[in-house]
Amino acid sequence: MSENDFLARRFEAHRGHLRAVAHRMLGSLAEADDAVQEAWIRLNRTDTRQVENLGGWLTTVVGRVCLDMLRSRRSRAEEPLDTTAPLPSAAAGPEQDALLADSVGVALLVVLDTLSPAERLSFVLHDMFAVPYEEIATILGRSPEATRQLASRARRRVRGAEAPDAGRDRQREVVDAFLAAAREGDFDGLLDVLDPDVVARSEAGVTTGAAAVASGATAFAHLALVAHPALVDGTTGLAVLSDGHVERALTFTFARDRIAVIDIVTDPAHLSRLDVTLI
Repeated sequence: MSENDFLARRFEAHRGHLRAVAHRMLGSLAEADDAVQEAWIRLNRTDTRQVENLGGWLTTVVGRVCLDMLRSRRSRAEEPLDTTAPLPSAAAGPEQDALLADSVGVALLVVLDTLSPAERLSFVLHDMFAVPYEEIATILGRSPEATRQLASRARRRVRGAEAPDAGRDRQREVVDAFLAAAREGDFDGLLDVLDPDVVARSEAGVTTGAAAVASGATAFAHLALVAHPALVDGTTGLAVLSDGHVERALTFTFARDRIAVIDIVTDPAHLSRLDVTLI
């Protein structure tokens, strides 16, 4: 096998992840593919013997490419993406082109389009892909603390775009169905309420994809038995109780009546700062 073939195989192993990162950053499958192609071109110009973590290096490159594309888009004052389009499936198509990542609800597109490129990159890379602030800071040319503040500001604006109260009843129905399926170990039932590209985030790491998240939920069926519907900082969620105390809290982000993001908090210090109200 030639060195170029070996490099191509290594790149292909990361293509899916890179495309997901770019899609979440740009909201366009065509532009995402352009960003990934640019990463491949830059990889071919690089002495990979100096690259210790290829996946991290490629994510950084794609992040920089997307940042440039977002800045260029803003300088040309392009129109926001069409928020009425359906959610994307696994396969690309013209009808899916004007979308943000599946793990961000379509209703949040307008808010994300109002973020600055730096805010958007900080929020997406950190909150969607658990990239450390230190690595994002190198892309932005800012300090880790400044990068943290960018993500925090973006996060507040995104949370402010939660669905109105009229939609919370439907959200509660979906979460109740998720909880019932988790309690029964109903894998298919979980798949019914999870977005295909759902993201589950916790202090332990990030899990992506409906099958992986459903498997994790069934593995924690014993916790589902002591979980209760709740509002967590005003957001539709669940609270797992132990001796009357909240042991962990889950909040949900939705995309077209399916769960697209699950945030799981288990750290006692973090839990103590949450406003958890049982329903």
